[in-house]
Amino acid sequence: MKLPITLVVITLNEAHNIERCLQSASELCAEMLVVDSQSEDKTCEIAQRLGARVLQKSWMGFGPQKRWATEQAQNDWILSLDADETLSPELEQEIRTKFKQLQKEIAYEMPRKSFHLGRWIGHGGWYPDYQTRFFHRQFSNWPDASIHERVQSQRLEKLESPILHYVFKNLSDQVRTNDRYSGLLAEKDFKSGKSFSMIKLILKPWSKFFECYFLKLGLLDGLPGFLIAVSASYSIFLRWAKIWELERRNDN
Repeated sequence: MKLPITLVVITLNEAHNIERCLQSASELCAEMLVVDSQSEDKTCEIAQRLGARVLQKSWMGFGPQKRWATEQAQNDWILSLDADETLSPELEQEIRTKFKQLQKEIAYEMPRKSFHLGRWIGHGGWYPDYQTRFFHRQFSNWPDASIHERVQSQRLEKLESPILHYVFKNLSDQVRTNDRYSGLLAEKDFKSGKSFSMIKLILKPWSKFFECYFLKLGLLDGLPGFLIAVSASYSIFLRWAKIWELERRNDN
């Protein structure tokens, strides 16, 4: 039996992910809503074939886009997934079992388990990586943050079972994503008045690698753990380098 929950997914060219995402929640959620930003692939066609309601909305940034999508839902209980995520069978069962006891004033976060480079990653800051993705929209919602958005709620409680995250297609996809996100974060930092620091450009990447690989035990994930730590370090390097680039462009 489906529950009065709307699955909300925002998309842009997610044809390679969207079927897996929607199918994972199709037996739980009474409604599946996809808010698309003019995809040029078959994202919308696949979503409609699977029974999702598809709306178009020009890109506004992650927080505003998810907030707008949440407001279009037919149900107040919202399950928010990214297109590269799925509801694990264990999480579906946990929500079913606990649904009648859930409190509207509480937003629920769950661990997120990521698959990358041929294995599930268990360390390096990638797990448990709690995400707040299940909430009642009368009491909780997304903020206006354009990146690194998190559901705003007065109270949080944890669910035990995970969201499954198929994070990158390959290393090239990881590099492209690091480039994109480091640029978005640099623009956010620049607009908020953060200034370039040569010391941070040099030291922050090293400290990030040490944090991910040693302090957060990324070394236990083998070579993928090492590659993830290097990638995180490089992303920090790019972020500070792009702040410097933005300052130069502004001065000129």
